[in-house]
Amino acid sequence: MEHSGTSVALGYSSCRRCFVLILIVAATIILYSTNRTDWGNERKPKWLTFKKPERCNQLRPFVVLIVPVGPENTAHRINIRNTWGNQTLVLQDKVVSLFFLLGHPSSAGNAAKIQQQVKEESKEYGDLLQSDFLDCYKNLTIKTMVMMEWLQTYCTNATYAMKIDSDMFLNVPNLISMLSTAKKENYLTGLVAHGAAVLRSKSTKWYLPPSAYPESQYPPYALGLGYVFSLDLPKKIVEASRHVRPVYIEDVYVGLCMRHLQIVPTDPPDYKFHVFPLKYNRCSFSRIIATTIKPSTDVQENWKDFSRPGPYC
Repeated sequence: MEHSGTSVALGYSSCRRCFVLILIVAATIILYSTNRTDWGNERKPKWLTFKKPERCNQLRPFVVLIVPVGPENTAHRINIRNTWGNQTLVLQDKVVSLFFLLGHPSSAGNAAKIQQQVKEESKEYGDLLQSDFLDCYKNLTIKTMVMMEWLQTYCTNATYAMKIDSDMFLNVPNLISMLSTAKKENYLTGLVAHGAAVLRSKSTKWYLPPSAYPESQYPPYALGLGYVFSLDLPKKIVEASRHVRPVYIEDVYVGLCMRHLQIVPTDPPDYKFHVFPLKYNRCSFSRIIATTIKPSTDVQENWKDFSRPGPYC
């Protein structure tokens, strides 16, 4: 699970090495704020398991699904491949491509074992994008910028992309239906937060001190559980990042880059994105685009029921 911003969050205790990220975050601040050109010109991501750079452009997808997920979280990747992630052709002619985005394993004790498993999985499925950063909650902004860099470099033939967390249910046909009438430029949508307060309590994982962000409210931004954007935006966001001071809350940071670009996120259709887990019901799931799911959910059993023939309601 990779939620940020005001999203529900689980399972980040494995990131004990993240204390070291004080140095990494400091380096990132230097990277983005002192020398703005570094990300776009010198800090090209080094891909560790990504072997077929031409795959995305060859498929010419209508939408590319990018799932940020920890290297050790094999179960979520399997669940997604076996459920909504296996829908590669929707509404007759809309191609959907799925990729998982990973960093370095953050578990100090068995990092080598996890990395070997990742290499074997990459060889088998060809859908893993792994880059050279420590995969940890505090590095989600770095992970997001790596995603933007990859999209602008390797997916120029796509029309849209969606960043979606690994503990989500995605109704792909509804997503495609929404995008079939959406703008193809300067478009970003999801569950958009308006007027969200900056949290100053040190007890919250979303704490930001005034020295990092002096304003009392964030600009409009789409929650990190899942947001969709037109493929002209990655290049623009990477460019904007050279002028926007970084914060570790990745969805907020995308919102700050959007504000710099003077582009306002688009509100989605009513009740289509759910930040709190929506209890599975065949009828209700047929009407949404995305929802978080509880860790105890048998997603493959639900999918078997959801994908069977017959009316939903």
